[in-house]
Amino acid sequence: MAKIEPTVVTPANTEPPVMAPPASGPTLVATTPAETAAPVTEPRKLDQLSRIEEKAARIEEKFARYEAVLTRAEASLERSAHKVDAAAGTMDFASIRGEITALRNRVDATPRAGTLFMTAIVTAVLTVILTILVLKFGVPGLFGGLLPR
Repeated sequence: MAKIEPTVVTPANTEPPVMAPPASGPTLVATTPAETAAPVTEPRKLDQLSRIEEKAARIEEKFARYEAVLTRAEASLERSAHKVDAAAGTMDFASIRGEITALRNRVDATPRAGTLFMTAIVTAVLTVILTILVLKFGVPGLFGGLLPR
């Protein structure tokens, strides 16, 4: 974007127009608005114009700073997008699919509720039987039977 510098336009000819002596006959002279406009020579108007020019310059500087910040942010976002795109492109989806299949097979191989209940019942029955045998016959070398035979 091209930077536009504000300038104060001064008339090309700052000297007052020279009046030619009237001709011998009556003639009509047409004047243009540029000829009748007086140049800006009042110090108050020039001071106000210079203040406006300074404000415009400050606004342009702010705009340029914001534009630079946004340009850097856009470049950073674009770099990040390229990194994500590159990372996604290098991922090996076949190996991930294989790992998920292996995990699913391991989960399918774990016992279900029926197997767990059957194991719990068998364990409880065997524990009761072994406890009764230990109480009846005792543990050799530690203590004798506690229940009568």
